[in-house]
Amino acid sequence: MGDVLRNVDCGLSVVNRRRLLLGVLPAAAVLVAGCSRASADELGGQAPLALIYGGPQGCPDCAPAVAALLRAAPRPFRTRYVGPDSGVALTSAVLAQARLYVQPGGGADLEGAWRQLRGSAELVRGWVREGGSYLGLCFGAYLAGRNPGFDLLPGDTDGYTSSPGAAVTDDRDTVVDVDWRGQRRHMYFQDGPAFYLNEGAGATVLATYPNGTVAAAVAPYGKGRVGVSGPHPEADESWYTEKGLSNPDGVRLDLAYDLVDATVGRS
Repeated sequence: MGDVLRNVDCGLSVVNRRRLLLGVLPAAAVLVAGCSRASADELGGQAPLALIYGGPQGCPDCAPAVAALLRAAPRPFRTRYVGPDSGVALTSAVLAQARLYVQPGGGADLEGAWRQLRGSAELVRGWVREGGSYLGLCFGAYLAGRNPGFDLLPGDTDGYTSSPGAAVTDDRDTVVDVDWRGQRRHMYFQDGPAFYLNEGAGATVLATYPNGTVAAAVAPYGKGRVGVSGPHPEADESWYTEKGLSNPDGVRLDLAYDLVDATVGRS
């Protein structure tokens, strides 16, 4: 990957950067039945659990924005932070309780973040392979790819701003228009990835950028699913206000709900 992947910011400049305490997530054995507890929760009338990574390369608003989104969704989730500073280590026992794992936006050093996450790579891959769902947003979507990353996608990622004919060619916070399921929509964007998927991989493309590259998609991984978005569907009004931006569609979260539902197989 080019230098653009090593210096992505992915929404972190929306708020003041805050370096979280560095720590390596513990490696663990591959799960045998990743979604059994999540399925039991829903059958029992309890909202499923979403785990949200909070640690190095995070930002004060990125993980909380996702947590608020999931709790307020039409089909809500319970949420729990995992990783450094959360008090909850990412282990097989913790993952076994969850239906969704979220790697949020916010980051300035992809390789540096990966050094903190790679010890849990096989744990996360095994959980998704056995039926779990991974959601990656901007920086977290880069990490769904490979070199470096969890290698969960049937293909790879690269910076949209460096793709031929890109409408945005720098790392400023801005609004980008996309084609989302055949409708023109606008989304918060800050140096996010585009996705280059293998033909015949069975992936569902939810959105494309103006130059035709993939902006959001859901792909199978074993028995599980991987949902990724280069723009930020979770961005609330405060993100736009902070940077003096406006969304021609109004600030709506329906695209985020669509992506979440597709990632967990509810759409």
